Amino acid sequence: MPTEVKKPRILFLFSDTGGGHRAAAEAIIEALEAQYPDQFTWEKVDIFKDYAPRPLNRMPDWYPYMVLAPDLWGASFKVTDGRVRARAITSTMWPVAARTARSIIRNHPCDLVVSVHPLAVSLILKALGKNRPPFITVVTDMVTTHALWYDQRSDVILVPTEAARNKAIQYGMDPETVKVVGQPIAQKYCTPIGDKNAIREKLGWQKEPFTVLMVGGGDGMGPLGQTARAVADSGLDISLKIVTGRNERLKKSLEKNIWKVPTTIYGFTKDMPDLMRASDVLITKAGPGTIAEAMTASLPIILYAKLPGQEDGNVTFTVEEGAGVWAPTPNKTVQTLMEWVNHPEIREKFVEACKRVAKPNSSRDIALEIGNKLGI
Repeated sequence: MPTEVKKPRILFLFSDTGGGHRAAAEAIIEALEAQYPDQFTWEKVDIFKDYAPRPLNRMPDWYPYMVLAPDLWGASFKVTDGRVRARAITSTMWPVAARTARSIIRNHPCDLVVSVHPLAVSLILKALGKNRPPFITVVTDMVTTHALWYDQRSDVILVPTEAARNKAIQYGMDPETVKVVGQPIAQKYCTPIGDKNAIREKLGWQKEPFTVLMVGGGDGMGPLGQTARAVADSGLDISLKIVTGRNERLKKSLEKNIWKVPTTIYGFTKDMPDLMRASDVLITKAGPGTIAEAMTASLPIILYAKLPGQEDGNVTFTVEEGAGVWAPTPNKTVQTLMEWVNHPEIREKFVEACKRVAKPNSSRDIALEIGNKLGI
């Protein structure tokens, strides 16, 4: 009987502490399976939920509440950023985290490790030791990337933007190991846009006027409700679609509102690719995944909120590339929207910028890097 060939095993390390880490891992796995069907196996491990000791194993549950104090979050980001400070953090954490990191490695033997979370880089690399499998870091923050992402022991560091690459090199990473691939997003966001009217009909949006899509990230963060009410009260001839994500409290609150324009409110939905392709503008918090998805859908962006620190650069990148506008108050959001509704040629310039900046092949390119390291 022929000997069965052992398939290489890939270990993905993530955690549901914002930033779309899970979504990034799943997008990469999807691309790998499309590129190398039946040629590898994989596991996903949530470094906090699956292995961290109590109470740290509840960190993903705490995250939505932690970012309710954005100024404190931003200050914490800035105070801890920097190579010296990052090394001090990991050195301080090691006595507590060593057991967890070694348990992950012991319980999940693999031929390659992919980290999509900054706290699963240096600590896991240290636990792996010298005789280790290849280690790939996929940075899921778009521009303002924390020093914890970067460790010279990583074999490959894949980043979304040139700004992130420059930050990596600034922090002492070998330029040869740092590659710009874009933000990993699911394939469903990368299909051709197609006929917008047909998508609207599929969604039940028949004969819609100018359609505004509003999103607050997976957890419905930021002043989404306040901004939505201002947009609805603007007097513009628009249709409003609001996605509150997992924020059920916000969804119920908005459903009680009396809206002056046709409004549909969604909770967590799997229809986001179609919602984006069917809309004329996106009003959103400055999350990296949502920005990348919107650019791929050629959907101009109005950014109304950001998480200080890690999302500061997302705003700068979007504005400088001409793909969107920073409008941090409801009044500024409405002013921008009025300009785009009344002057379609202005909005169209943002559409063209989105097409130029988008990287729809990002997940595939990451998959190719992984396949190259595995020799498949």
